[in-house]
Amino acid sequence: MLELTPEQQAIRDGVAAVCNRFGDEYWLECDRTEQFPKDFHHAMAGAGWLGVTMPEQYGGAGLGVTEAAVIMHTVALHGAQTAASSIHINMFGPHPVVVHGTAEQKAQWLPRLVQGQDQVCFGVTEPDAGLDTTSIKTFAKKVEGGYRVTGRKMWTSTAQVANKILLLTRTAPKSDGTKSTDGITLFYTDLDRTKFEVRRIPKHGRNAVESNAVFIDDFFIPDDHRIGDEGKGFRYLLDGLNPERILVGCEAIGIGEDALRRATRYAQERVVFNRPIGMNQSIQHPLAECWVNLKAAHLMAHHAAALYDAGKPCGAEANSTKLLGARAGYQAAFQAVMTHGGMGYAKEFHVERLLREVLISRLAPVSEQMILNFIAEHVLDLPKSY
Repeated sequence: MLELTPEQQAIRDGVAAVCNRFGDEYWLECDRTEQFPKDFHHAMAGAGWLGVTMPEQYGGAGLGVTEAAVIMHTVALHGAQTAASSIHINMFGPHPVVVHGTAEQKAQWLPRLVQGQDQVCFGVTEPDAGLDTTSIKTFAKKVEGGYRVTGRKMWTSTAQVANKILLLTRTAPKSDGTKSTDGITLFYTDLDRTKFEVRRIPKHGRNAVESNAVFIDDFFIPDDHRIGDEGKGFRYLLDGLNPERILVGCEAIGIGEDALRRATRYAQERVVFNRPIGMNQSIQHPLAECWVNLKAAHLMAHHAAALYDAGKPCGAEANSTKLLGARAGYQAAFQAVMTHGGMGYAKEFHVERLLREVLISRLAPVSEQMILNFIAEHVLDLPKSY
């Protein structure tokens, strides 16, 4: 158990109290029917947890990524990533607005996010660009009073229910800039469904929080919906990347700990050949190793969040948190299924759902290979490989 301050313990206990109102059957039903967990989202907003990292003057708590990590870990521990994914963009997504938005923009937009009146989706990834964000093709053409935007986005979560979108575009071709990151502009604007076509992507897990392909057709965005200066959006986007990696890692850790708890309970109760299966070292040792890996990943997460909140460089630690947390969470969920044997494949015991939920954390928001590339180049000083 990490050493939490009394304030952080109160946050954990308060979030857990909300989560305890939504049991396994609620999350199983959300997964089965592919319905967004609106009741949970409203409950978290009502308790004030959606604004933990927002400035106090806009209704938030003004706390750091460390406290956000406590919230997301607690949520994932109680409801799997379906629960966490429904709220985690509030913890990191609007950060470019907080840092680079005008006073008028922040006063207009942030209180509504804190109160849960607005829901925002994240329009960054594109089908042809993938992790090469500088190669996006969605283009915002400058016109009188604003921009005309056409393009498409991929894997945009919550776009079925969102009314706002944080949208990354090009306002100049990549070839025109001295750097590949030049000419990228960030907007926070309305998700106008007369100009946005949102198509749900059927997928393996996290079914209650949908992912989408989004098609944008000649959509007008006014000048006052642009975040910061034209052409500097990529740099603004970076303000949210390290927190995102930390929080995704913490969510995976929470899912893994939930899976491990279920597996150990089953191993204590399941009797075969007149003895609980938990007496067998073939059951004990893999579960014990999962515990070790989860705790190690959690320590890295705590370290990365502390660095971020102190204003210190944390790219290596944030990426490491995502890598270690996702792997540890996945291994724990996988081992939980194996511990349950055939019943692990049944929805009744929920561990198959946890395995499906946690898998995405190994794939997104950044691949394990790109994390290792980053560590190799920026920590080990090896030549850039891509």
